[in-house]
Amino acid sequence: MTVDAVSEMVREALFLIIRVALPILLVSLCVGLIISIFQTVTSIQEQTLTFVPKIICVFTALVIFGPWMMNSMVEFMTSLWSTFSVYVHR
Repeated sequence: MTVDAVSEMVREALFLIIRVALPILLVSLCVGLIISIFQTVTSIQEQTLTFVPKIICVFTALVIFGPWMMNSMVEFMTSLWSTFSVYVHR
């Protein structure tokens, strides 16, 4: 196994991590921003106000994007295992 092959595998894995985590992180970011704007407008300074809406929205996003996320990870692992013989050094 060459350094180039390892670098390519790591690059693909990191890109997959970013691609899979991005929808959940964006939902959390948007909900946090909306609640922060609401807190600023209403002068409510309660720190725990963002917790429950974020949890609900992140859970909903996981339900919506979960199958796609799982399929992406399964495809990556399947491609790794199908080319496993290339990575084994004799």
